[in-house]
Amino acid sequence: GTGRAAGGCSTVSVAFPLTMMITGIVGNALAMLLVSRSYRAKKSRRKRSFLLCIGSLALTDLLGQLLTSPIVISVYLSNRAWDAVDPSGHLCAFFGFSMTVFGLCPLFIASAMAVERTLAIRAPHWYASHMKTRVTKMVLLGIWLAVFTFALLPVAGLGQYTLQWPGTWCFISTGDSQLTGSLFFASTFAILGLLSLVVTVVCNLATIEALVSRCRTKATASRSSKQWGRIAMETLIQLLGIMCVLSACWSPLLITMLKMIFSHTSFEHCKGFSGEAQSSELHKECNFFLTAVRLASLNQILDPWVYLLFRKILLQKFCQAASAVSKCSNNEWKERSITLSEEIRRTTA
Repeated sequence: GTGRAAGGCSTVSVAFPLTMMITGIVGNALAMLLVSRSYRAKKSRRKRSFLLCIGSLALTDLLGQLLTSPIVISVYLSNRAWDAVDPSGHLCAFFGFSMTVFGLCPLFIASAMAVERTLAIRAPHWYASHMKTRVTKMVLLGIWLAVFTFALLPVAGLGQYTLQWPGTWCFISTGDSQLTGSLFFASTFAILGLLSLVVTVVCNLATIEALVSRCRTKATASRSSKQWGRIAMETLIQLLGIMCVLSACWSPLLITMLKMIFSHTSFEHCKGFSGEAQSSELHKECNFFLTAVRLASLNQILDPWVYLLFRKILLQKFCQAASAVSKCSNNEWKERSITLSEEIRRTTA
């Protein structure tokens, strides 16, 4: 997470990164606790595979918060003097590396989950015979290793991590047109991120279409049609939530990066602007870039709520509303809630 700027660099608050760190740690830790308990209880390979993905996403987001937020807070407490905290420049490289790893990994894991969900819904027989828990573990390990290797390219001289405005964080350099390696690394990051977003959206839309068509085929069976309607609605809300959160959090940063790469500009020039001394257009661009980075960091906080916690809350609220309307007994309601929960997990896992 990065800091908040208003009216240039004059008023920047440490409250923003501090709040983001606490919220992110609590949300992801809670998600990991719920996943751990469910994973030990489930014997189904399909459910375990889904839980592995959720747990990996929460772990990745939690590590991202723990490794980056304390550095930002330390810089703020040093009056935003990065050089005082990191005279050697090694911390800047580590911060940029962490931003890259914990930026791409959640995007790729979200794509893998979207692909898995589509296969489970559209090709259930193939999924049941081919998708083992071991395959899920190998895919997740492959994602981590691939992204980790990619993020190390600047160490090998291909690409560069530099200090970004307002001097509280480091990220991939986009404006050095002299270095082909820097442009290649920055553009590859942005293109990979956008591709993963496209895969997630396309797969989720395919899953939604399959759910809707399945609901229509079940409409003839009066007893199961209402239950399927509830299952489909819950799943549709979750899938739409995933697409909206991922797109809103990552699209601004990734598109802005591509725009900077093609125009050979960098937001490192934001360091020197002082409000009226520079054009208001530059002022707006600098603030927009900072907002885009904040949104990308916000994704680490929202992930556990969209994928796990919010779904449970939605389910409980739906259950309470249905119970109040029908005035059914507690025992009958518990049974209904458990059945619906199992059906949703079976559908989305």
